[in-house]
Order: sequence, then structure tokens, then C-alpha cells
Amino acid sequence: MTSGDAALPIYRDTRDLTPFGHVHLRTPVRELADGVGGLIHGVLGGRDPALISVDGDVPRLKRMPSKAAKAVHTAIFGSKEPERLITVARTYPGWAGLCYMMAGLLEYKHGGYLRASELLQRGLSTRNDDDANQYAAAYLMRVVTRVEVAERIEVPVLFSEESVFLALSHSLRETGQLEAALQTVARLPPSLPSALARCSLAFALGWDKEVVVWTEGLLNSDDLSAALLLLRARSLRRLGARAKAHETLKEVLRRRKTDLALRNDALTDRALLLLDNGRKTLNPRDWLRGRPAELETFEVIRKDVEERRLWEQDWKQSGGD
Repeated sequence: MTSGDAALPIYRDTRDLTPFGHVHLRTPVRELADGVGGLIHGVLGGRDPALISVDGDVPRLKRMPSKAAKAVHTAIFGSKEPERLITVARTYPGWAGLCYMMAGLLEYKHGGYLRASELLQRGLSTRNDDDANQYAAAYLMRVVTRVEVAERIEVPVLFSEESVFLALSHSLRETGQLEAALQTVARLPPSLPSALARCSLAFALGWDKEVVVWTEGLLNSDDLSAALLLLRARSLRRLGARAKAHETLKEVLRRRKTDLALRNDALTDRALLLLDNGRKTLNPRDWLRGRPAELETFEVIRKDVEERRLWEQDWKQSGGD
């Protein structure tokens, strides 16, 4: 991917339905609440948080499933360890791609980003049998992956092309492979989550002009677009376009329902802009550069006064009035 590949905004999703849920912004208070909530849920007999996440109940297999389907189903929904899925992949090669992919998503959930990236890439490069593809279409549509598309911003994604590629992109980002992560997310269709992931990576790489082009015309309609606008403002600031950056931050603050964390970020960035402008107008170097001229003028005035005093003294001594 090169910096000039995209000349249009990348956030306009024309699909009627998307696999994305509501955005979550991580804060210390919310993380604590999620932890307590998960503990209570476990005590009350809910699904183990170490298992792969499902929206609703785990789907039941139809009667008389094949041995492969039964083994894969049990490994996906009943195992906490990716190793079991890897074992099943070796036992049933026609299902290997699907097993590696689900093992990668499970490892991603546990925070093992290096291994997750390896498993996901292997799953994407391994072809499945028709039975495996039919199983995925019938039983995996409720699987949910909570993907971090930018720092502190997570989006739950139903099992789909987006969930796999966004998880892979984030895993590559966490292991320092920023350009590979950007190339991965660039393959996805336009959407706000993929656009945020893409712009976040471009900003980290210093591709400020691309971020500005990709977010042109964006309005603050939800928290994802607000997060994108924050990246746009920061890129504009780094490019020296402070007035446009200020207008972008105004758009972030315009919508009252914007998440408080994003509004605080916008207020902080606006303060930094004002500080930049203050430094520009009250630069100590500029002030020091002005001092010699002022001192020179003062010296000229003082010299004129001294000469005038000496002239008056000589005049009086010569008998003048």
C-alpha cells in the first residue's frame, strides 16, 4: 500500500446491515466495572469469560452431525485453550483453515497477539472443505469478537471478514508491524470501525496528509466518527493547519452525546492548540530579537539628551543667556 492509494473518504458504509455492535471506550472506571460484572456473571452461572464469546446461547448441532463437525463444535464453544482447535485441525485437514482461524480469535481474546497473528494468517491462507464453510455459515454467525480498532476504543464484531481482519490488524499493531497492520485493514470494505483502525495506524506512521484526505467531510454523528475527527485534528495540527484543526475540534464538541472521554480529549487538544498559538505570538526568541532595536533607540535618545546638556553648559560659560 502506498500513501496515494486512497483519494476518497473511507468511512462510508453503504450496506444495510453491518456486523458491528456499539462502540466501547475503555477507562479505568469502566474496566473495573466490567471486571466486577464479569465476576458476578460467573458466580451466577453465566458463560465462562475465558471461552469464545457468543451473542445469546451457544447454537446446538443438528441431529446426526459428522465426527468432524462434532469435534470442531466442541472445540470452538467448549474449550478455553487454542491448542484443542489446533489438534482438531491436524485431525481433520479439510477443517484446518476454520480451526486455525477460531484458535486465532480465541488467542486474540486472551491477549496473545503474536500467536494470534500467526494463527489468523495461517487460517486465512488454508482452504476449507465445503462442509467446513457450511458449518461456519450455520453456527458461527453469533460468535462475537471484541476488537480494539484504536487506542482505548473497542467494537464488538460478529464473526465475519471484518472480525478476522480487524483482529489480525490489531495483533500486528501490538507486535510493532504497523505497515502490515495497515495493509491488512485496508482490504476491508468501507466502514467507520475499519476507517478508525486505518487512520489510527496511518497517524502512528506519520501519514498525516492521508488521514486528512480519508476523513474529509466527516461529521460527528457517533463516537466512532468523533474519534476519527480527533485523529484528523491531530494530523492537521502536525501539518501546521491550526485553524482547520480548531474547526474539527469544534465539530467533535458540537454533539452533546459524544462520550465524555472523547470530549475531554477534544478539550485537551484545543488547549494544546491555544498553547501553540500563544507560543507563536509570545515566543521568547522573538522578544529577545526585539530587544537590541529597543536598546539602540534608547541609546540614541540618551546620547541626544547628553549632547543637549553639554551644549547648554558651553553656552552659559560663553556668557549666553
